[in-house]
Amino acid sequence: MNNNKLIIAAAGSGKTTYLIEQALKVKEENALITTYTEANEEEIRKKFIEKKGYIPRNITIQTWFSFLLQHGVRPYQSEMNDELHERKIGFHLTDQLSITHKGSNGKTYSYGEKKHFFRFYFTSKKDLKIHSDQISKFIVECDKKVDGGVINRISRIYPHIFIDEVQDLAGWELEILKLLFNTPSNILLVGDPRQVTYLTHHPKKYPKYKDGKIDEFINDKCKKDICEIDTKTLSKSHRNNKYICDFSSKLFQEYEPCQPCECKKCRDYSVDREGVFLVKKEDVQKYCEKFSPTILRWDRAIFPEWNYGKSKGLTFDRVLIYPTDPIKKWLKNNNKTLEPSSRCKFYVAITRAKYSVGIVYDYNDADEFEGVKKYSTNVHVKKQEVLEKWI
Repeated sequence: MNNNKLIIAAAGSGKTTYLIEQALKVKEENALITTYTEANEEEIRKKFIEKKGYIPRNITIQTWFSFLLQHGVRPYQSEMNDELHERKIGFHLTDQLSITHKGSNGKTYSYGEKKHFFRFYFTSKKDLKIHSDQISKFIVECDKKVDGGVINRISRIYPHIFIDEVQDLAGWELEILKLLFNTPSNILLVGDPRQVTYLTHHPKKYPKYKDGKIDEFINDKCKKDICEIDTKTLSKSHRNNKYICDFSSKLFQEYEPCQPCECKKCRDYSVDREGVFLVKKEDVQKYCEKFSPTILRWDRAIFPEWNYGKSKGLTFDRVLIYPTDPIKKWLKNNNKTLEPSSRCKFYVAITRAKYSVGIVYDYNDADEFEGVKKYSTNVHVKKQEVLEKWI
C-alpha cells in the first residue's frame, strides 16, 4: 500500500497548519517534522504551542540540515573514511559550489572525491565542517557502504516523516527522498513549487528538477505509484481573494489554478477596493496615503518594507510591489518568459495580500492589461479633493 504523499499547496492554503494537524494524529510512534529554514522551524513550534499548548514528546522538529547532520552523517561517518572515527563533524552553510577552486593559472578546477576526500566534503581536514551542498551526497554514498543502514536507521527511529517546504530541496536531496520512499515510514511532503525563493544548493545532480519540480522528479525517477501526488487538498487559499488568485495563477499555468476558500471566517469582511492595480509613480504617494500598503521590493528593502523573498510566509492586507524590468515586460505581455527565480519571487510578492495588490508601473492609458485595473488620481482644484479613477 502507498504510504507516501506529496501535496502541492497553494499560497495561503494553510499547509503548515495541515502538516501539524496530520502530525498530531500520530499518538504513539515517533514523528519527525523538518523544514529548510530556521524561521519555518520556529513557526512550526509556535503553531504547535498555539494549537496544543505544547509539543508532544513523540514529535521532533528540526531544520533539514540539522536532521541530515544528526541522522545522516554522524552515525556511520567512519565508514566513509577511517580518519573520521570518533571525530565531531560540524556544518558549513554555503550558497556556492564548494568543490571548485582556482588554480595558479586562473582556471577553475573541481576537487575529486577519491583523490581529495576531505576537500571534497569539508571546509578542511582540521575544521571538519561538512559543506551544505555536499552533505546529501555524503549520506547517499555512506548509505551504499552500509547496505542501506543509514536510511533504514532513520526509518526505524521515525515511522512518520513530514517535510515542509519540500520545493526548496534539490540535487542529492531528491535521492534521499527516493530512498526514504522505499522504507516502511510514512512520508508526507508539503510544498508549493511556485514559491522556490531559496535553494539548498545549486546541484549538478538532477538539475532538471531544481526549481521545485518535485512532482516531475517523482513521476520520472521514482517507482511507479510509490508516492501519491495530491493537487486538490490544499488548492484553496485562505488568504487571497479571487482577483489575486486568478492573477497569480497566470504565472504558473502548468499547475492547478488557485481558488479562494469559501470559509465564512475568511470571507466575512467588507473592504473598499479589492483587486490587482497598476499604479503610476506619480500616484504612489496618494495610493499609499489612502490604502497603507506594505511595500515589496526585489532587494535592498529596509523595514518596514520587505523584499520579495523575505516576505514569504507573511500576510498583509495590501501590498504595493516595485517590479523589475523583466516583470514589467511580462505584465505587458503574459506570453513573455520570466526566468524561474523572477517568476517565483513575483508570485510570492503577489500572494502576500488579502485584499489588493498594487504594482508600480507607468502604463500608457491606451494599453490593456488582462485581469488588472488601472489606478490614477485627478486633482480637482475647485473641490479641493482627490477623485480616484478605477478603469
